[in-house]
Amino acid sequence: MRPRKRRDIAEFGDFQTPDELAREVVALFRARVPKPATIIEPSCGKGAFLAAAHEAFPDARLFGLDINASYLDVARLRLPSRCKLTLVHDSFFHFDWMRWVQDAAGPLLVLGNPPWVTNSELGGLRSDNLPAKTNVESLKGFEAVTGKANFDISEWMLMKSLEWLGVKGGALAVLCKAAVARKILSSVWKRSLPISAAALFRIDAAVHFSAAVEACLFLVEVNGTASSQSCSIYPSLQAQAPCGRFGWAEDALVSDMEAYERHKHVRGTNKTYVWRSGLKHDCAKVMELERSTGFWNGYGEKVDVEDTYLYPLVKSADIAGVRRRDREKWVIVTQCAIGEDTGPIARLAPKTWAYLNRHRAAFERRTSIIYRNKPDFSMFGVGAYSFAPWKVAISGLYKKLAFRLYGPVEGKPVMFDDTVYVLPFDNRAQAQAVLDLLDSDIAHNFLESMVFWDEKRPITVELLKRLDIARLAQRLGRSDP
Repeated sequence: MRPRKRRDIAEFGDFQTPDELAREVVALFRARVPKPATIIEPSCGKGAFLAAAHEAFPDARLFGLDINASYLDVARLRLPSRCKLTLVHDSFFHFDWMRWVQDAAGPLLVLGNPPWVTNSELGGLRSDNLPAKTNVESLKGFEAVTGKANFDISEWMLMKSLEWLGVKGGALAVLCKAAVARKILSSVWKRSLPISAAALFRIDAAVHFSAAVEACLFLVEVNGTASSQSCSIYPSLQAQAPCGRFGWAEDALVSDMEAYERHKHVRGTNKTYVWRSGLKHDCAKVMELERSTGFWNGYGEKVDVEDTYLYPLVKSADIAGVRRRDREKWVIVTQCAIGEDTGPIARLAPKTWAYLNRHRAAFERRTSIIYRNKPDFSMFGVGAYSFAPWKVAISGLYKKLAFRLYGPVEGKPVMFDDTVYVLPFDNRAQAQAVLDLLDSDIAHNFLESMVFWDEKRPITVELLKRLDIARLAQRLGRSDP
């Protein structure tokens, strides 16, 4: 097989499915889904799935589409001339799928291995192999212009495929990232779209695709009547019984339905305790300094600035204990609130202002829209809570529920980066009392029932805020701190 070029993989998510894996997948869903009249592979590549599907369902009509014409030539040669085959050279995002599906015989089987690439990666490559830009999850404000607006191209493709199944009925059977499968089901359940059954079979992406990602075979059945809000998890394609079940409960995705049912009594809304994210500035080499015989920036420059805007900094690596403790970090905090005028820095700390201006080009290279039309050297994730003397913090990145207590350093409140979430407090006693509650078995079991540890950022503000600290205190027989 000709080695695929690196850009091909990046731009088209081009991970061709091995024939053996395609046959194994088809054998599995053959025993589970209704016999299809039409089989669609929306990004068919060299036809591994179409060939396997024809062996399993020789009477079904086959339809394959791909953006790579040379792949379609290979696919055409590997399928017998007598089979009912249509191959189309086009982009998934330009083809009129709904018009084609309306004329197709049902039930449908949509199968394959859609691209494993995100819209932001394609944007960086200036690719036009993209869907029309829409806010598919109805994100608001800050969320819509930061990381939450990024999505895998396969998410968009699979949601479109489910629309077809809503018209004709049938099943979806695709290889994808496990996180993508969960996002699809989350969107379906959030909108109360009818699916009759869902299952996720784990596969070893490192073995089959040399990809370091949690992957699966994702099966969904749609019959237009029954509606399921849970998904069985199987440890492998060969497994006969599920090893767990995730689903939708009280408007949230839950990783372990059984554990959630046991601990949901502590779910609620925190009115007193509000989790916040740390500082976001996207200019670490300038804003973050290491103190060792003076302050040094990320460019290896010794920095001479006033201490007026300098604060001790804790990052995710510090909370997880994976960064050297002798490297003491500090950060320049240019604002006390989002959008605050930064001009007074020039008068109150002229050396700091001069230093920031020397590195103005680094700030101007920040591409995020959140900094557009904002004061010079602006930050986000800053407010009155940032300056509270005591904080309980947890890293969003590490695969462990580890809460930590932080107090002032040299009389200054500790700041955190934007991968850390914090609860602010005015005094140590209250902070310690809440930390003790969060470290309880009940709190950990409840949060872990909703955590998906294979996510890039498994701990989120949305997750943390579901734990009602007042209810937790009551459950543990303690007074509300």
